Amino acid sequence: MAETIVFIIFAAVALVGAVWMVMAPNPVHSAIGLLAVMFSIAVHYVILDAHLIAAVQVIIYAGAVMTLFVFVIMLIGVDTADAYGPQVPIQRAMTAAVAAGFFAAIALAGRVVWITGSAAFGRPNLSGTVEAVADELFGTWMVVFLSTIMLLTIAAMGTIALAYFHEDSTEDEASA
Repeated sequence: MAETIVFIIFAAVALVGAVWMVMAPNPVHSAIGLLAVMFSIAVHYVILDAHLIAAVQVIIYAGAVMTLFVFVIMLIGVDTADAYGPQVPIQRAMTAAVAAGFFAAIALAGRVVWITGSAAFGRPNLSGTVEAVADELFGTWMVVFLSTIMLLTIAAMGTIALAYFHEDSTEDEASA
């Protein structure tokens, strides 16, 4: 029951964050909506006993990628006065009420005994652990993993080669 309540809460947060990301007039608000979606997905991974994937979701996507997005947003210049919309008078009160309700719902759901998904289906609790991911990655999917590494390495080398290619150097060689 508790998993269902947490799932419903964070599914709603993900949907609201996704809609806010698309509909927000300010790019910084869009980034905050995307951050809410990423944290909600991480909670869904925890519900599925994929704790490693949830940690990677938070560290890489919600941490590093969102830092990059906010840096790019800052570079495009949203710090101008017209980028910030008018303040809604009750905006802070609405935010506090929604946050209090959100945390109260999670606290009430946390009072119930937590039942993980893998134990409920009679499977051993291996999903999402480092060992389970490593066994699959370096056992079953080794050829696909190495092929992906080679493809990305070739793409990076091609990008570097194209970046150093100059049109005027070919014209100089043709005239000589």
